[in-house]
Amino acid sequence: MIKKITHIATASEQSVQAGGNAKEDRHFVTALARGLELLACFRSGDKALGNQELAERCQLPKSTVSRLTYTLTKTGHLDYVDSLGKYRLGSATLALGSAMLARLDVRQLARPLMQELADFSQGMVSLGMRDRLSMIYVENCRSQTALTLSLDVGSRIPLANTAMGRAILAEMRADERSQLLTQIQQADEAHWQTVAKEIQLSISEYQELGCCTSFGSWQKDVNAIAVAFYPGNGMPPVSINCGGPAFTLSSSFLLAEVRPRLLDLVRRLKLSLGT
Repeated sequence: MIKKITHIATASEQSVQAGGNAKEDRHFVTALARGLELLACFRSGDKALGNQELAERCQLPKSTVSRLTYTLTKTGHLDYVDSLGKYRLGSATLALGSAMLARLDVRQLARPLMQELADFSQGMVSLGMRDRLSMIYVENCRSQTALTLSLDVGSRIPLANTAMGRAILAEMRADERSQLLTQIQQADEAHWQTVAKEIQLSISEYQELGCCTSFGSWQKDVNAIAVAFYPGNGMPPVSINCGGPAFTLSSSFLLAEVRPRLLDLVRRLKLSLGT
């Protein structure tokens, strides 16, 4: 297996992603936002986190985090594990996630088609949705014989430098994309010039090829292509990628053999969804 790769936004990144001048909005409830940010600090693979770990991830005072964890435990969004002195996500959080996934008809329709493509490519095929400056996997298929990435439902990957994220940027309206690009720039000024150039190239290739690529730009040993589309019913765009280790999924194979099948997969899905 390729090493497991996870991504979590820092508190400063989350603040940017939440919408710029949120604190100046009289309708914005800061305490609620902080509680949601704290829940977002739990990533795939975390069994339990203590107040100190949460404070570091959220970049909030430990005293503030202690009050938040106490409240979220009372509401059932967190469970306190006595033996560890730490917290894990509670059933109320699971209920929220399950309700959201249940609304995604595209998952059930896409899964057999995604598995077919995973078996053909010997890679991993995933369906993802945007959460601020990240993409979250909501469905995942892999070949039984494939050497693939250790990512699964709930895993996060960056929006700006992955094929899945770039396809979302390419598919959305220009005004929405402009707002997101501003947030990406504010979150990482140091690398913005490089990131902006790569995103612009991705948008151009999306118009030309019908898909976005990421050949070593996220992780140097990972290749992927992705296509985004709107699943209907007022849902935001979703993205389907196919990727894996570069030594088993070459860029030429992905473009020549996988790309037409991925485009056909999305076409069939859109017909089934009536979009």
